[in-house]
Amino acid sequence: METAVFLVSAAVVLIGAVGVIAFRNPVHAALSLVGTLFGVAVLFVALEADLLAAVQVIVYAGAIVVLFLFVIMLLGVDRVENLRTEPLTGQRPLAILVGLLSLAGVLVVLVGGSVAATGGESLTEAISDTTPNVNQVATLLFTDYVLAFELTGALLTIAVLGAVVLTRRPPTSLPDGDDTDGGED
Repeated sequence: METAVFLVSAAVVLIGAVGVIAFRNPVHAALSLVGTLFGVAVLFVALEADLLAAVQVIVYAGAIVVLFLFVIMLLGVDRVENLRTEPLTGQRPLAILVGLLSLAGVLVVLVGGSVAATGGESLTEAISDTTPNVNQVATLLFTDYVLAFELTGALLTIAVLGAVVLTRRPPTSLPDGDDTDGGED
């Protein structure tokens, strides 16, 4: 059964990832991203990482992708753009270079097989023998790191408000005598 769950989830993740790249419509790409994130959440459940699965669904699929969809629809980026003109000169070669460097880093980690580079040991061991991991993470998050947690929430709120303000168009003034309500006097 574990193999079947893994294969179905992996297929959902791969198909969704290809959809994110292949779909030309940004809304369809964002919905493919939701499918990918849900597939990853199922993989976390299969690995018995329930907290990560819940965070994956609530934070990423729930909040971040909804924010993406909100901004996509607000900005109206579903218009067709000319891909032949490059607004930032040198952007594509730089992107290819960064992609190749990232691929080289992944290959170094995979071929090297170093436990220190992958964190393999830390995945299977508990943080403490007496207190569950979820309790320890919650205690740290809402005591020592509560300021960073709240600042992150404020930053996301400011980003949404900034997007709304930047995309707001000034009202067009109508010539004198135009009736805007369509009613009769």
